[in-house]
Amino acid sequence: MKSVMNINDINKKIKQRPPFQMIEKVLELEPNVSATGLKNVSVNEPYFMGHFPGNPIMPGVLIIESCAQLCSLVIDATEGPKEDEIMVLLKVDNFKFVKPVIPGDTLIITVSKSKVMGPLTTFDAIVKVDDVVYSKGSMTFTAVKKENIYGN
Repeated sequence: MKSVMNINDINKKIKQRPPFQMIEKVLELEPNVSATGLKNVSVNEPYFMGHFPGNPIMPGVLIIESCAQLCSLVIDATEGPKEDEIMVLLKVDNFKFVKPVIPGDTLIITVSKSKVMGPLTTFDAIVKVDDVVYSKGSMTFTAVKKENIYGN
C-alpha cells in the first residue's frame, strides 16, 4: 500500500529535527520495500557557511544521511525497531557523487530494500535533481539495543 507523508507525519516517525532533519516529504512509501522522498536544499542551511564560503556544496555525508532517514521510514513503516532498540547505519557501499548538490536543488531520493541477511538490511539509494542522477550507492542497517549504546 502506498501513501504520502508530509513533514508532520514524518516528525511522528523519526527523531531527527532541523537542522539535521533531511526528509521533508515522502512522495511514495511501500512499507518494508521502498520509498521516494524529497529534500529541498536551502542556502539557509547552517553547513553552507563553512562548506564552502562563496561556493556552497552540500556535504556528501549529509546526502547519505538524507537517504538513511528515508530508509528508516521504510523500516519503521512495518516492524521497525523495538522500543529498547535503535536502527543504526553500519556500512555505506559504493556511494558515488556524480554532480554537486547546491542551494536551490530539490533532491528526489529513492531507496529500495535490496537484501536482508539475518539482522542486516541493505538498501540501494538513488538521488536525482531534475531527473538527473546526482548520487547513488547502498547502505546497511541493523537494530542495536539502546543500552549497548547509552548504557542503562
